[in-house]
Amino acid sequence: MPQKPIFPSMLGSSCSGHVQPDMGERCGDPVYQDGNVISGSLEGLIERLVPSVDYYPDRTYIFTFLLSSRVFMNPHELLAKVGQMCIKQKQQLEMGTDADKSRLKAFVAKIIQLLKEWTENFPCDFQDEKSMKELKDIAHRITQCDEENATVKKTISQMIQNLLLNLSARSQYQEIRDRIRPSLPDKGTIMKNKAQSSQKDILSVCSDPCIVAQQLAHIELERLANIYPEDLMMIFCPVEPLDKHKCRSDITKTYNLEAYDNWFNRISTLVATEICRVAKKKQRTRVIEFFIDVARECFNIGNFNSLMGIISGMNLSPVARLRKTWSKVKTAKFDMLEHHMDPSSNFGNYRTALQGAAQRSQTANSSREKVVIPVFNLFIKDIFFLHKLHSSHLPNGHINFKKFWEITRQINDFMTWKQVECPFEKDKKVLNYLLTAPIYTEEALFVASFESEGPENHMERDSWKALRTTLLNRA
Repeated sequence: MPQKPIFPSMLGSSCSGHVQPDMGERCGDPVYQDGNVISGSLEGLIERLVPSVDYYPDRTYIFTFLLSSRVFMNPHELLAKVGQMCIKQKQQLEMGTDADKSRLKAFVAKIIQLLKEWTENFPCDFQDEKSMKELKDIAHRITQCDEENATVKKTISQMIQNLLLNLSARSQYQEIRDRIRPSLPDKGTIMKNKAQSSQKDILSVCSDPCIVAQQLAHIELERLANIYPEDLMMIFCPVEPLDKHKCRSDITKTYNLEAYDNWFNRISTLVATEICRVAKKKQRTRVIEFFIDVARECFNIGNFNSLMGIISGMNLSPVARLRKTWSKVKTAKFDMLEHHMDPSSNFGNYRTALQGAAQRSQTANSSREKVVIPVFNLFIKDIFFLHKLHSSHLPNGHINFKKFWEITRQINDFMTWKQVECPFEKDKKVLNYLLTAPIYTEEALFVASFESEGPENHMERDSWKALRTTLLNRA
């Protein structure tokens, strides 16, 4: 994808509905506005993707169409269509004069460039056997155009080799991530002493909130690096679990999003665990204030996802109910952070802060000012809402390509942010703790909470009694 493509917001009042009179009505003809395609039949849009001797599509169009096409057809089906159109042009040029044969070489070079952009931007499109077969079939036919040109064969061979290396690297990362699974405490031991002197806690590992916040940024950016544009587009075309035709690439895409969502849940639960597992109120107060400072540093860095995770952990019921502990906490800083993440007005305060961080990143004088990590669940909801709000098809049957320009623009912003290298030094000890420290289950959190501060009302007493009975019977 272009490093800095321009994706102006193109959605207007006509985006979800009517075709304007000057836009054209012929079925299949792409319709343009200000030089950009805004609608067309699927066939017409595919034709605009395929190069000719005298034409090569704009890179932003290539990226946008390849990304959005999966809403309407599988990648291997699109590859087959592209292959058919390429062969048709090839045959026409082969039947011509020597001049046409010279033009054929130029055409081959453009087809190779298109396939190169496709394999580099969307390698997961080629994970299943059908797509790889189509790619190799197109490559084989292209090499037949100029069998004596060793450069063409070498370029295609290098393209496929790079594709396989990219796919292998993504697969290895997933396998490594699967092996790093934090342990859960034995439910049978929850009723026993929750604070063991030999057991580490966050403060014994690191008492500097700045360092913890920096290591959270490392983890966030590492996980973001393994979320790809096609993962985000998959939320528009979910595959049912029982679908027998579900290919490996579909599973991987869903997995990437779920893995990042699980990381957010881990932050929240780890914060709650660190607070609830402490026996003494004074120490619990210190842990809460420490995480408030970590959250503030996350805000300063531009890591809004970890900030939201920490706030969510503190607002979990087992933590929020610890009134005696909270009465000792200096909450002014926490109140300010909650104000920034206030859900009212569609998280208006957060969106203002995010916009400020994005502008800071664009004009950054140092690498530390470039970090922008949005609240991922809100980002997903935004593009999903955009998808639902605007129809994918216009009344005349055209694909509403305006909509997909806007979705791609928002995804492009996200891809720009995730490419930032973390500017902070790694602390392996802190990273390991954040990733692997045991966290409590929801039941364990409530047990620890009630043991720290007993039930204060009839409802809490009933809940505590039922929970103890359940755990004792299970043990």
